[in-house]
Amino acid sequence: MGIPLGVEDYRRLARRRLPRIVFDYIEGGADDESGLARNRHALDALLLDPARLTDVSVRKQAISLGGKPADAPLVIAPMGLNGACRPDGDVALARAAARAGIPFTLSTASNVALEDVARRAGGRLWFQLYVVHREHARALAADYEALVLTTDVTVNGRRERDLRNGFAVPFRLTPRIVLDASLHPAWTVRQLRHGLPTLPNVEAGPGGDASVQAALLQRRMDAGFCWDDFAALRDAWPRRLYVKGVLNARDAARCMALGADGVIASNHGGRQLADLPAPVDVLPGIRAAIGEATLMVDSGFRNGRDVVKALARGANAVMLGRAVLYGLAARGEAGVDDVLAMFKADIDRTLALIGCPDVALLGARLHG
Repeated sequence: MGIPLGVEDYRRLARRRLPRIVFDYIEGGADDESGLARNRHALDALLLDPARLTDVSVRKQAISLGGKPADAPLVIAPMGLNGACRPDGDVALARAAARAGIPFTLSTASNVALEDVARRAGGRLWFQLYVVHREHARALAADYEALVLTTDVTVNGRRERDLRNGFAVPFRLTPRIVLDASLHPAWTVRQLRHGLPTLPNVEAGPGGDASVQAALLQRRMDAGFCWDDFAALRDAWPRRLYVKGVLNARDAARCMALGADGVIASNHGGRQLADLPAPVDVLPGIRAAIGEATLMVDSGFRNGRDVVKALARGANAVMLGRAVLYGLAARGEAGVDDVLAMFKADIDRTLALIGCPDVALLGARLHG
């Protein structure tokens, strides 16, 4: 393959360079994976409505997000086990986000400690909280500017690819996995040199909690976490707080009433339950419910045209997940830089071609 020209090229490269067990972990969805197709179909079905004879000699995609400037309406989404793609993958993603002028969200299940990411990467850092325990003081002490509460993982989704492959952390070295790793020597050498991924934010040991680590590994989240607990978290966390996993206006409005700074429309990239609406489809209803508050969206975004459509549906920004992981797996930090640059260039080109000089003016630019 020549120089990657789009996210799909990076996807194909990632598939070549990762063992199947790792690529399937990234790529796979829940149940029959119909949710993955629905996410893409919903975006593909939206068409843009161009305005002609409009001065677009200067285009603007920079926005204000969370009270601070962002160079594009993008955020890197929280993703666990990025070290399975590349050692120090969390740091690489955070550094690329900083260079691109956008926030990076670190997962509870990251493979680099949250303090180390802050020290080594800089930039705008958000921390994603899985409800396996109710501790967020470390993120505050490390100066993370926002907390992202993930609400759609009360139990783990059924991911048949992972079940077939025997995916687990730590990796269980079955003969099949060893053979697959031997067919991907560059990946294997990197992993052996740096050590297989661990979960330092919750790992057992001095000051750690073995029960918390076990719960995260087995996706045994706190299924009792409810609205009262969210209100207590809001009281305890003094900075911006976003709620991820919202898919209807009812929950969005309640989040805002209890003090959230915004919500993220998400079906977890189709990884938890197949039979959920595509997040881009629910944006107008959520926007009507929360007024001018921050509204972000993820799940299925593969190019800047998708981003423009989401903004036209009412989102302020889009969180990118698999797209940047393909770049990370294929070319490391440089691949993430390239994918983010592709998104920015595509957003700019789309604005020009639909006659819209500013992403803030996209509200009426969808056909039909």
